[in-house]
Amino acid sequence: MSFLPELIIGLWIIIPAYAANGFAPLAHGKRRMDFGKKFSDGRDIFGKGKTWEGFVFAIFVGVVVGLIEMALYPYVSVALLKEGLTVPRLSLLSVFLISFGAMVGDLVGSFIKRRVDIESGEPAPLLDQLDFVFGAFFFASLVMKLTALSFVLITIITPIIHVIASIIGHKIGAKKVPW
Repeated sequence: MSFLPELIIGLWIIIPAYAANGFAPLAHGKRRMDFGKKFSDGRDIFGKGKTWEGFVFAIFVGVVVGLIEMALYPYVSVALLKEGLTVPRLSLLSVFLISFGAMVGDLVGSFIKRRVDIESGEPAPLLDQLDFVFGAFFFASLVMKLTALSFVLITIITPIIHVIASIIGHKIGAKKVPW
């Protein structure tokens, strides 16, 4: 069992989710996905940061990135094959599901944060970094054969990648907080 091929496969699959999750805040949406409704205890359902504009924009960005991967596939697959590696061929349906799943996972993460009384924008270590990964892999698994090892490796490296990207996003003004 070799880790490198599984890591490369996992990264290839998760790239649209990374793009969707990373670009969602740039939509600066106004229409909240929870319509401003609250639970009976006064807590938000998702929070003010989860908007329809961000949700749709994120999926669009994820699909565009996935389409770029699809266009690059012949070149990437030939280059990887020379090294004895392969990646799966993505489809429009798979990149949509990966992107959609990432955003659903992010919503579930926000829902959990509100239920355990973590305010919108406050950090929830690991939940903030992995909710979208779980959603993306779950929805991708509906149309693709995925391995547990790829999932585990992506789960391990994503928090590191997420923290670095969040700090950069904060420094360039794309995110209000560095997490």
